[in-house]
Amino acid sequence: AWYPGQAAGTALADVLFGDYNPAGRLPVTFYQSVDQLPTFEDYTMKGKTYRYFGGDPLYTFGYGLSYTTFSYSGLKLPETVKPGDTVPVAVTVQNTGDLAGEEVVQFYVSDVDASAPVPIRSLKGFERIALKPGEKRVVEFSLSPKQLSLINNDLKRVIEPGIFEVSVGGMQPGGARTTAVVTTEVITGRFEVTGKVTEVNNGL
Repeated sequence: AWYPGQAAGTALADVLFGDYNPAGRLPVTFYQSVDQLPTFEDYTMKGKTYRYFGGDPLYTFGYGLSYTTFSYSGLKLPETVKPGDTVPVAVTVQNTGDLAGEEVVQFYVSDVDASAPVPIRSLKGFERIALKPGEKRVVEFSLSPKQLSLINNDLKRVIEPGIFEVSVGGMQPGGARTTAVVTTEVITGRFEVTGKVTEVNNGL
């Protein structure tokens, strides 16, 4: 329950006795051990937080459980886009269990071909939805040009041509332990930015 506050007893009792279907998600990464982290003197972000940690955490950023189950299908995104285009993404989420519940749909992006250091993954959006048993809903996100950009070796914010991977689901993609979560799943797809390197201005 982490830091549940003064109403912790009532809240936990509601969850344990099934009066409330939990839908909270972790806002941080829980590591298995401090041995998984760089030394304290290392002030870079490498190996830290969900964005740069490549190991197997105890609980991932965005982790959470439910008394029902959710499935993801029909991921829609363009195959190719040009620098400066907004990228639309849509996915169908269904409550496949026997109880009503809430799902936190998380939208992550990874720059596969980046020429400069970038995060392993970045959360670009999320939406909490309530679904009855068997109910489906299409959830939509969009990626702005700035969200696809990086700071290159010349310290300019640019959009580079290359492959980007999109992951949408009820948890952070990657990590062996996330595959053991049976209440939700993650669906992935890719699109390609074509054209030439384009500098991003403040208006994008």
